[in-house]
Amino acid sequence: MSTSRLLARLPLRRGLIPSSRTFSSYSLNHISSPCRNLFIRRRLALASYQNAPKALVTYHTTSSLSASTTPNDTRENPIPPAEYRPPTTGLLSYLPPSWVPYAELARLDKPAGSYYLYFPCIFSTLLAAPLANPIAVPTTVISTSLLFLAGAIIMRGAGCTINDLWDRNLDPHVARTRLRPIARGAVTPFQALVFTGGQLLAGLVVLLQFPPACFWYATPSLLLVATYPLAKRVTYYPQFVLGLTFSWGAIMGFPALGVDLLSNGTAAAAAGLLYSSNVAWTVLYDMIYAHMDIKDDAKAGIKSIALKHEKETKQVLTGLAITQVALLAGAGIAAGAGPAFFVGSCGGALATLGYMIYKVNLKSVKDCWWWFINGCWFTGGAICFGLGADYLLQYTQGKKDLAQAEKEVARTESA
Repeated sequence: MSTSRLLARLPLRRGLIPSSRTFSSYSLNHISSPCRNLFIRRRLALASYQNAPKALVTYHTTSSLSASTTPNDTRENPIPPAEYRPPTTGLLSYLPPSWVPYAELARLDKPAGSYYLYFPCIFSTLLAAPLANPIAVPTTVISTSLLFLAGAIIMRGAGCTINDLWDRNLDPHVARTRLRPIARGAVTPFQALVFTGGQLLAGLVVLLQFPPACFWYATPSLLLVATYPLAKRVTYYPQFVLGLTFSWGAIMGFPALGVDLLSNGTAAAAAGLLYSSNVAWTVLYDMIYAHMDIKDDAKAGIKSIALKHEKETKQVLTGLAITQVALLAGAGIAAGAGPAFFVGSCGGALATLGYMIYKVNLKSVKDCWWWFINGCWFTGGAICFGLGADYLLQYTQGKKDLAQAEKEVARTESA
């Protein structure tokens, strides 16, 4: 507080300094010199303070804005934050207010990312099930898929928290992200770091429910989770790094069902092709997602494939779709999949991706968001349908073959 404001707030001591109400009845000659000087300074300071409210308001506004930026930030001031409104609908509206910022950090109110992380897991589970020896029973496939769902929700939340920690000085410059918990100050970086540790611990608990080999297959993915946010600062293709991260589940279904990728060349080839197919799919849908922030990203210096190929986006998307379906077909061939897979999964993926690329309006944020949200169900659902149908057909045929073999053995023994 300034000296003039402190003087203006000094209390009037009875008998020494007259108040402003009685000042007219006093003569300055009746006041001792030190008190007279203090009185004059007090009245001048008060008058100065009352006549300059706009300057003070400007000062406080500037100070609060400066506090939200880093000292070394040479860019323009961030986009002024709109008023934050606590959620009134959905899951978050039922949580205690103190929990809401952490739920927002984990994106529990925006589950599409969890679904995109989960689909590669269920793809690999369904593709690996017929390769298990003996073939995995449906109850095992379902229980494994549910464990993957829990892990996907937890680890996607951890990845988002890590991303927001890295981007805490970039998010205020992007309209869509300026009200995220760390960007708006609802959660401190230290609190977010502690929360990340809790999420990773919960993810470890889920991971330990799988066969021990899964731990060694899953651990390397943590490096990708931690470093992905850096990619957007050094390359125009951070979506490729995201693809490497989000597609890791395309490998995990095999060891989860006891299929050893190191000793089974067929399974290793199928897993590698499925993983590559999912990388292409991730780049495809995240390129559409990146178009929502393309203007703000350009101003904030954030790189993306959408900025690099803005004028030929649909051609790039088409190439990615063809690549994805071709690699998916290769995975099916390596795994010995039947017609149901090629018609349902490959044909369904080609049809849904083609329609999405044709229809999406890349200039509309709302349209890009709609296709990002629903595209995972269209394409992911089609692939799951084909994989699931092929697995059930193979499982049913396997049971018939086993029953027939048992009959032959029984007939031979009776003879």
